[in-house]
Amino acid sequence: MAAPEGYNALGKIGISYKGDYDSNTTYERLDAVEHNGSTYLAIKDAPDGAPRDDKVNWIYLAKGFSGDIGDSEIAFTEAENRENINTGESVKTVFGKIKKFFADLTAPAFAQMITTKEDLLATKATGYVPDAKAVADVVKELGGIPFLTDCNTLYPGSRKNAIEHMYCAWENGFTPMTVGCPVIIGDGLKGTDDIEVPVEGGEYVKNAKIGRAIMDEDVFISLNHFKGHETAGFGGAIKNIGMGCGSRAGKMEQHAQGKPEIDESLCRGCKRCMKECANDGLVYDETTHKMHIDHNKCLGCGRCIGACNFDAIHSGYDAATKDFNCRMAEYAKAVVDGRPNFHISLVVDVSPNCDCHCENDAPILPDSGMFASFDPLALDQACVDACLKQTPLPNSQLTDAMAKEGFCDHHDHFENTTPNAEYKTCLEHAEKIGIGSRAYELIVMK
Repeated sequence: MAAPEGYNALGKIGISYKGDYDSNTTYERLDAVEHNGSTYLAIKDAPDGAPRDDKVNWIYLAKGFSGDIGDSEIAFTEAENRENINTGESVKTVFGKIKKFFADLTAPAFAQMITTKEDLLATKATGYVPDAKAVADVVKELGGIPFLTDCNTLYPGSRKNAIEHMYCAWENGFTPMTVGCPVIIGDGLKGTDDIEVPVEGGEYVKNAKIGRAIMDEDVFISLNHFKGHETAGFGGAIKNIGMGCGSRAGKMEQHAQGKPEIDESLCRGCKRCMKECANDGLVYDETTHKMHIDHNKCLGCGRCIGACNFDAIHSGYDAATKDFNCRMAEYAKAVVDGRPNFHISLVVDVSPNCDCHCENDAPILPDSGMFASFDPLALDQACVDACLKQTPLPNSQLTDAMAKEGFCDHHDHFENTTPNAEYKTCLEHAEKIGIGSRAYELIVMK
């Protein structure tokens, strides 16, 4: 339409919605289209290529949701080549890479009833691994009957009994509809449905108390988020298997030897740690306004250590951490001994503390990718070696610790993050009792 007399034509000044993007259509400036779940706006006539936020041809008008994928339908195609996942890749690309990885494995190890061990169902805010569907789909293609499992926790929260545990799983997207298989809590309604499993070569544990459903499996697969840990140094395959598959009584047995201590000079009396204790093991002194630990009630779970923002709570003595690590390794051996097992660890978003925390702190190290092995010990060793080669990320708990006055460099990123923790005794003991080998050949898939 021509401009009225005395007026100049301004051109197109309003957004024109054009529906789904069509590669055969020539779009104009201010045309809006939907593409791959997002809405884009053309910022020039005849923009080049498919919509993307390149700030030259297209910009986001409304970015599609990229957070919790629990209620989303994911379509993915198997990747052509095996390669590690990378930060910033779409979920369907990551799933496609995982599918390719499993497709290249031989079938016998995945031929019967299988579990995908998912020990990271804490809260929506934490770093749980959302790749269980990809694993479950491949297991079913190979003739298996997969289910996701975890055992109830020793500490309070949304996983302390099977009912709340199931709700927690569902809230985080782990439902039969979204992952294609059921969730079964391994140690029953109240964490008491366990079975004693002999630990061959065990020095600390003769019979591990493992969730009964977990020991009924034919094949065991662990899917792990590799991260730091305030007691064990890091949490990888061995920790997730040993601690995650132990019943409530089993978790107590692993934690029982060590009791934390409080440095009153650092305690602020904020009572934050009390929220983490389920057994009245923390006592507030109304006179000194400091916290104390009642060792008769304390179970030694260590949740209070990670809860303190002022480093006032620490392990009581070095032997306690060693005992904890060795017991955890022996529990892991009880789970994997005598049946096919396979393990996957994602070294991404390497948070400083365990994923059971209600917060998800900034990563301390850059992503290293996806690691997998039939040997959980070799897997943990490879993951920690890869992490130690990385440069710490700025504005993280690790770099904050390194910047403190009087910092003592342990030449180890995990020990520098939480100096009272250590992991070497776990790896050493795991090798001693025959879980696997710390020697490995790293095959990089590209």
